Amino acid sequence: MSKIAAHLPSSITPFSVISQIARRIRIVPLLILLISTVPAWFLTEAIAPQVVRAYTARVDLAIDRLPEENYETVLRRAEAAARAAAQRSFDQDILVTDVSIIVSVQNFGAIAPVLALDVSRPQWRSRPDAQNWATYFKTARSLLFFDNSSTAANGISSKK
Repeated sequence: MSKIAAHLPSSITPFSVISQIARRIRIVPLLILLISTVPAWFLTEAIAPQVVRAYTARVDLAIDRLPEENYETVLRRAEAAARAAAQRSFDQDILVTDVSIIVSVQNFGAIAPVLALDVSRPQWRSRPDAQNWATYFKTARSLLFFDNSSTAANGISSKK
């Protein structure tokens, strides 16, 4: 009599030694991966730190007209307030790269913007002068009821 035996392919044949080795082979890389992530993160941060997120500081200022004050005096006070706000914005936060300031004036209930100051940190560092970087609004004089014919002839123009 002959015995009939079925042959199983070697890939299906269970070998307890091989399966234990295969399990260890899968666990070792997993442990190495888990343990090495934190040092790898520190290394990448040391080599290439994240980009600094810079932004623009926006400031809205409102000043009131003082009694017996003409438009040019109000404008000079607005420039001084804008200059102080720009310097304060750059001093308070090192991530600020640009400053945008709008100064409005109130006169007998009328409110209008008189100047806008837009300046970057390098520009301000080279020349911290509000008059140099300010844009003046021409219609502010009439909107604030400063209709004086002698000063209207001079006109405040837009500078940049």
